Amino acid sequence: MTETIEGHSGQLAVAVARAHGVETMFTLSGAHVFPMYDGAVKADPPMQLLDVRHEQTAAFAAEATGKLTRVPGLAVLTAGPGVTNGISAIAQAQFAGSPMVVVGGRAPQNRWGSGSLQELDQPPIVESVSKLARTIPTAGDMLAGMDEAFVAARSPHRGPAFVDVPMDEFFNSASGPVPAPPERVRLEPDGDALARVAGLLAEARRPVLVLGTDVWADGAEEAALRFVQDLGVPTLTNGMGRGIVPGGHPLLVTKARGVALGGADLVVVVGTPLDFRLGYGVFGGKEEGSTPARVVHVADSPGQVATHAELAASVSGDLTAVFDGLQAAVERGPKPDWAAWRQQLSDTVAAAAERDAELLGAEADPIHPARIYGELVPRLAEDAVVIGDGGDFVSFAGKFVEPKRPGGWLDPGPYGCLGAGPGAAIAARLARPSSQVVLLLGDGAAGFSLMDVDTLVRHELPVVMVMGNNSAWALEKGPMQMLYGYDVIADLAPRTPYDAVVTALGGAGETVTDPKEIGPAIDRAFASGVPYLVNVITDVQAGYPRATFGI
Repeated sequence: MTETIEGHSGQLAVAVARAHGVETMFTLSGAHVFPMYDGAVKADPPMQLLDVRHEQTAAFAAEATGKLTRVPGLAVLTAGPGVTNGISAIAQAQFAGSPMVVVGGRAPQNRWGSGSLQELDQPPIVESVSKLARTIPTAGDMLAGMDEAFVAARSPHRGPAFVDVPMDEFFNSASGPVPAPPERVRLEPDGDALARVAGLLAEARRPVLVLGTDVWADGAEEAALRFVQDLGVPTLTNGMGRGIVPGGHPLLVTKARGVALGGADLVVVVGTPLDFRLGYGVFGGKEEGSTPARVVHVADSPGQVATHAELAASVSGDLTAVFDGLQAAVERGPKPDWAAWRQQLSDTVAAAAERDAELLGAEADPIHPARIYGELVPRLAEDAVVIGDGGDFVSFAGKFVEPKRPGGWLDPGPYGCLGAGPGAAIAARLARPSSQVVLLLGDGAAGFSLMDVDTLVRHELPVVMVMGNNSAWALEKGPMQMLYGYDVIADLAPRTPYDAVVTALGGAGETVTDPKEIGPAIDRAFASGVPYLVNVITDVQAGYPRATFGI
């Protein structure tokens, strides 16, 4: 029997969100959206309201919730600047395929055009960075309009949906049936396309598999690991694909990335775009006489298949069905012999690990950023959630942190937006209440949103924050010196005690200048039970060695 509800628009909106699995509303108080708060308070049971200090944090928290739980996160932003403050997070969700719904306030319709407070036509601004952007015009349209937004956000390819509601209609009432979440529609991959990819795998002598965020988002992590292990294919991971093949697994060849992608004759990329992180889909062929690898792109929906790269084959659809279908097709023929290739990559991984050990244990003064990870990684539990918010410092994390489980790594993704970390930490602490939550901060990134430590404190959300503080925008400082022989506007105030900021907001922390004190400081942070910042002063000259600047 379909449930019928009667109430004002806020109550109706909350009922739809609850039907779609939402448990928390992220927001910053604004009168244009008061009915949403009333709807949350009066719901049975009440919906959790989590208020932040800047709308960007509410939106980033919703985006991270969508990533972690695979249920759309919900951000409610007041009209005008409240909405525009959230647009970077909406754009990040669009780039990363994160399911989220943003409800914006809107100036009253009965005053439209006369200059009421924060009167702004918001959907055209948001449209280019969202799957859906529209105004829900009346209370009578609320149930269907909210349901449309949630369905759009959670359907492959996932992403953000935005609706705004005129203030006068937000307070008006209506009634109707509460929509039930639709059953997931699984797009079956084309059998001929699967056969072509399977044929390429069977022929390959040096294949590499790349697993990206959408493998996790599509719920295909078990099928992916089964595929990797049963076929024995060397694998790289990025984004929320990290952890699908557990850190330390013999088929995870992250530490041999250059050799793997440079020497492969077939690269199969699943669930991530062929963007700057993957050489725009061109692998190998740099040595004289060599040819680039053949490339296969696999996506969760047809629109995600790359059109700029030369592909040997592609397939789209439900990613579990893709992995299982490919595995079955390959196993019907003679098992490919990739042992020599696996051994080459395994030897490369071992050599890289040996080199890494020197950096991870470096006694340098000032502290080398890698030493922080040498102390942190052994202290991470298997179910830890690690969040990256920074440039150069977080690049080291990508090199040294290899999650043991899927769903435990959050980074800004290809949009590269700083300031997302505190929102993601809030989301992680709520979604994984018994897990370690570690926020890796660059000192530059901290300037965007460190004030939201206040939110962590007020809502009693303990998070361990580890900062690599090199007093610079290091991601820009090094390249500018390389290009021009000098740098400008790349330096920050030296050795700023950001831990004192955290302490002033009700948390705790300390500054570390001796590498031997990093580990004990991290231990104190985990034991503290409060938001705690370990502010490690690092060597600005110890930049991350990168092969691309993202262009």
